Amino acid sequence: MLQTIRKQFALSRMFLILFLTGMGIFMFLPIVFLFNNAFKPLNELFMFPPRILVQHPTLFNFEQLFMHTAAGVVPFTRYLFNSFVVALITTFAVIIVSTMAGYVLSKHRFHFKAFIMGAILIALMFTPETVSIPRYLIVSGFGLKNTYFAHVLPFLASPVAVFLMKQFIDQIPNPLIEAAKLDGASDMYIFMRIIIPLTSPAVATAAIITFQTVYMDVEPSSLYMSKETMKTLAYYVEAVSSNIPGVAQISIASSIGLLMFLPNLIIFLLFQRKMIQTMLHSGVK
Repeated sequence: MLQTIRKQFALSRMFLILFLTGMGIFMFLPIVFLFNNAFKPLNELFMFPPRILVQHPTLFNFEQLFMHTAAGVVPFTRYLFNSFVVALITTFAVIIVSTMAGYVLSKHRFHFKAFIMGAILIALMFTPETVSIPRYLIVSGFGLKNTYFAHVLPFLASPVAVFLMKQFIDQIPNPLIEAAKLDGASDMYIFMRIIIPLTSPAVATAAIITFQTVYMDVEPSSLYMSKETMKTLAYYVEAVSSNIPGVAQISIASSIGLLMFLPNLIIFLLFQRKMIQTMLHSGVK
């Protein structure tokens, strides 16, 4: 009887492993296609039915991209530089602001705390398009157009990051905070020496989400930037994909797609373990 149960358990476990392996391969196929598509010659890009793997790899698509950008007023490296500067500064600022807000909402008592948490929960339901006009009025009113700060400011108040940090900080024992205060530690010392180290998985998760959101967003470049030198790579990709006619559009779009995807993949691979820990401990599933 016991041996029969063990055999059934082993068989079901084997089927589960095979099923998950198949699902993993299926979900990995778009990434394989993206990498191979960037190195396909034109005849393979227009092949029907399309093939996932490249047969005759070439750098022709990247040559087309750099030839097109070399003919423009603004070099391709300027868009790339703007994207990295904006994404890194915004990610750092969002982490600091969200962690401070989460610490205050979790470990401090003050008036209207429940109201503020309710407002944050309601803000989670807003799509970016619904706040485009208020954002434009604020950026324009402060005279921030054509500045890097206009790229950063709209993302500073991140309801997702604040909610995530608050949920994670809730699990830090209150006696630990109170013991630090009894020893004479200030709020800033507790925040830097206790809260930040203990919330590193949530910080990594917020960093991944924020970096990917900012790196792929085109709204600040479209609405707040009239100078071409202040626009980001995401805006350039959208402009190239829609304005270049003919086969060159497909060729350049395939190489740009890989360049846009690589930073997000590297960031995710670096912090994926921390992100899984956050999902397990914060109850966000």
